[in-house]
Amino acid sequence: MSIESPFKSNILDNQVALVTGGSSGIGLEICRQLGKHGCSVAMMGRRAEILTLAEKMLTDEGIRALSVQGDVRKPEDCIRAIKSTVEKFGGLNCLINGAAGNFLCAAENLSPNGFKTVLDIDTQGTFNMCRSAFSELRKSSNANIINITATFHYAAMWYQLHVCTAKAAIDALTRSLALEWGEYGIRVNGIAPGPIADTAGFSKLGGSLMDTDSSNNPLLETIPLKRIGTKWDIAMSVLYLCSSAGQNITGTILVNDGGNWLHKPQILDRETVQSFSRSIEKKSRQEGIATKSKL
Repeated sequence: MSIESPFKSNILDNQVALVTGGSSGIGLEICRQLGKHGCSVAMMGRRAEILTLAEKMLTDEGIRALSVQGDVRKPEDCIRAIKSTVEKFGGLNCLINGAAGNFLCAAENLSPNGFKTVLDIDTQGTFNMCRSAFSELRKSSNANIINITATFHYAAMWYQLHVCTAKAAIDALTRSLALEWGEYGIRVNGIAPGPIADTAGFSKLGGSLMDTDSSNNPLLETIPLKRIGTKWDIAMSVLYLCSSAGQNITGTILVNDGGNWLHKPQILDRETVQSFSRSIEKKSRQEGIATKSKL
């Protein structure tokens, strides 16, 4: 189903973005929406064949696209991706760090190498890209970095110790860079998606076991807005932060999850709490009247 964008199609004219992890999932939709709103887009990823397919898909839609194979864990690959982007499109306005690693593993079974691998891709990779892009971004009059994280670490998540640790570190990195690089005119923000349908992460964490179109989906009970997010939702948040509408926003983590992170199991249902509260209020009023009558 195609949803009409609330933004003008030219809001990102003459801008250039580099998206890591941009050849699939949320990253690819971010690239699509950036491109459909006038931005030139470079995608960086490890899988050459997937990158080639993604680049063709975008160019077929009339989007100025470039794919660069590389690993964010390697500083030399990050530098090369920045250089290729600038050579192709003439500059860089926005860096979107979406590359991530994930697998499910109980803490007691998580190897030191497994733990390190996720931190290397997510946290070290984000730092590597930011540092590599700094000199080009500071040349731009509308420079920003957007780090895609998650909400797992706001509380905890089964079998995601490594991921929670990595994402918490990225949030800290985001705020620190926003403080330090603000004087160079570089905004640094994060976007934390919640449950997003039709993504690998959603499937790995049990989303594929549920009927996302059913009103009886138990996941909806944990989401105040009663809807599961889409890749388009996240892309729209990116457009907002990349556009002039976000020119005064930095150091912020924008949570896009329908309120899911606010949820906790309720001991009593809403009606019971409401009924009890009213009975207490009624009793208080009656006692207040009785006290006044004695006076």
